[in-house]
Amino acid sequence: MQPDLTVLFVHRDFPSQFRGLLEYFLRRPGTRVCAIRQADKGPPIPGVVDVPYTGFGKRPEGLHQYARHLEEQIRRGVAAMEAAKLLRRIGASPDLVYAHPGWGEALFLKDVFPQARYISYCEHYYDPRGRDAAFDPEFPIPDYHWPIISLQNTANLHALAASDRCLSPTIWQRRGFPPEWQEKIEVIHEGVDTDAVRPDPTACLRVNGPGLDIAHGDEVVTYVARDLEPYRGFHIFMRALPELLRLRPHCRVLVVGRDSVSYGMPLPFGQSYARRYRAQYSLDPDRVFFCDTLPYPDYLKVLQASACHVYLTYPFVLSWSALEAMASGCLIVGSDTEPLREVVTDGQNGFLVDFFDHQALAWRIADVLARRHDLGHLRQAARQTVLARYDKTRTCLPAHLRLAERVLTGEFDAKA
Repeated sequence: MQPDLTVLFVHRDFPSQFRGLLEYFLRRPGTRVCAIRQADKGPPIPGVVDVPYTGFGKRPEGLHQYARHLEEQIRRGVAAMEAAKLLRRIGASPDLVYAHPGWGEALFLKDVFPQARYISYCEHYYDPRGRDAAFDPEFPIPDYHWPIISLQNTANLHALAASDRCLSPTIWQRRGFPPEWQEKIEVIHEGVDTDAVRPDPTACLRVNGPGLDIAHGDEVVTYVARDLEPYRGFHIFMRALPELLRLRPHCRVLVVGRDSVSYGMPLPFGQSYARRYRAQYSLDPDRVFFCDTLPYPDYLKVLQASACHVYLTYPFVLSWSALEAMASGCLIVGSDTEPLREVVTDGQNGFLVDFFDHQALAWRIADVLARRHDLGHLRQAARQTVLARYDKTRTCLPAHLRLAERVLTGEFDAKA
């Protein structure tokens, strides 16, 4: 039997931001779900017509440095186009395409499926003179690199022109795109599963790597990032720790994250930010513990057990961990940067400090720890913020489905 709806997801790291939509469409009767992704980014998902691309060639010799990123986007786009042609040959032509265009996979999809409706995920617009690129004077972007950053927008701009509608998860992220395109971008977050991500006064965990036992009620400060790097304020956090440990002689600190870089410029000669700052500051190993990324259930227990959770970021994409920490009822101390100001109001559902002021950060964490038994209302307010605005099942998914229906019925055709 032919499905009444075929949905195609295109994302290098599928399912990633599309997980909630994927789960819905897999449950929806009469729906065929397809995916184009990079082959080595994860296993196939049961129920999905999976067409990964396995290779996209190598950079040719002699390519101008300004063209390298764009040329890789084109190679990825061609690889995704060939995967799309395979889908077409087996009769799986989509009615609706969700695509993350940032790496180039969406460049040529409309040439293969011209009748499909398209919703693109607009995650970040690059500005070499502002936002994240020009934020931290300690790690300046050289002038010669500015054109490379500007050209990283090419695939996003192409997708904006080709799509029926686009998505950004936060107002701040949409605001980064050129004003003439912002009307085409809906602000809908992918959402947090607040039934699973919730406070737990019984939470406890043994973190095997560093040999640390933590439980709800302990004086434990937590810091979590995918990678320990400046974009997530790791250098500022490390500078705050000596003063924090002096001010709170019984607190312990758990740092969770990989010793690598996802965003920004890596250090030369195989150096890493984690090793640099751990060597620079002599921190008591019986009080400051480092571990790699954790299985998701253990990561949630870290948040649920935290007495104070620190989240720092450049003006950049807001991490899922920030909202999950709030949904877990964490006492948040965050950086006073635009992505945080959209979700945290200082003194109401958390605290904000100047990103670069590591002394103020140490003092604020110490103050929160000293008053932690009197700040339960901030924990409740943090969770309530996520329940009201970012609940996946009750708020975000219904908004996504309303948008999909409007796109499929052609509501935006006259505006395209």
